[in-house]
Amino acid sequence: MDYVRLGNSGLEISAITLGMMSYGDASRGGHQWSLPEEEARPFIKKALEQGITTFDTANVYSMGSSEEITGRALGDFAKRDEVVIATKLNGRMRPGPNGAGLSRLAVMTEVDNSLRRLGTDYIDLYQIHRFDLLTPVEETMEALHDVVKSGKVRYIGASSMWAWQFAKMQYTADLGGWTRFVSMQDQYSLIQREEEREMLPFCLDQGVGVLPWSPLARGKLTRDWDEKTTRSESDAFGKTLYKQQEDGDRRITEAVKTVAEARGVSRAQIALAWVRQQEAVSSPIVGATKPHHLDDAVASVDITLTPEELDTLESPYVSRTPEGF
Repeated sequence: MDYVRLGNSGLEISAITLGMMSYGDASRGGHQWSLPEEEARPFIKKALEQGITTFDTANVYSMGSSEEITGRALGDFAKRDEVVIATKLNGRMRPGPNGAGLSRLAVMTEVDNSLRRLGTDYIDLYQIHRFDLLTPVEETMEALHDVVKSGKVRYIGASSMWAWQFAKMQYTADLGGWTRFVSMQDQYSLIQREEEREMLPFCLDQGVGVLPWSPLARGKLTRDWDEKTTRSESDAFGKTLYKQQEDGDRRITEAVKTVAEARGVSRAQIALAWVRQQEAVSSPIVGATKPHHLDDAVASVDITLTPEELDTLESPYVSRTPEGF
């Protein structure tokens, strides 16, 4: 496993991040494809054994049970200062007023709830899950600064939004003398490359690390285009994605297959290697519900694609509208 700096911060993370949305209690809002705790723990242990030190969850994943599973497993299998725990806030955690968003009240409430569920004294990377249109950015950035200064959070990050919104938040932090975001977690894969227009250049310019979600496009890059899985059939959010350029996307999946077969490796390894080879990317976030998912992710770190392979993979892309936020 390789280890990289997250942007221009001093935080070192593994070149692959394990996404913890795959683990959760279905009775508490988990997905049909998410694994319960007893099935999840072997994946977390194996990830650690393979050198993965960075784990990304969120308060809304299975309504908190993903954080609980993450915290208990890492407490049993690792030393706290040897892992990087990332979680998020913004999504609705309870009905009624103040149950979601990025208000000062929400930030102060949700950071304590996440700490309790994770069973830790601090969160390494605390991320806003999306932009909050209803809360002034000054309020959010000052509140995030305060949880950093309190010692509850080490670094802060953001997730999918328009580049102008991210820039507004960063420069608001500068004006207030508050903590800046060190990372952007956005959707980026061979099938969705619109972040290359503004967000990724901005992150490069500002020294912000990028943690792509769905680098395998919800698994579409790992199988034939029409092949179905339990997740593809039951993932409500996933069903809203990848419908704009289906003919072009089909050609992309075929290109991945061509390169993978020529190298004698899995399609997942090729698709992840492409993401990792992009200059702005720090560490793609990979879900794992089958043992080979982790093996493929770790193996991708050792693959460097040639210019000819990059051209084969990239040439079928057709522009589309950004989606996922």
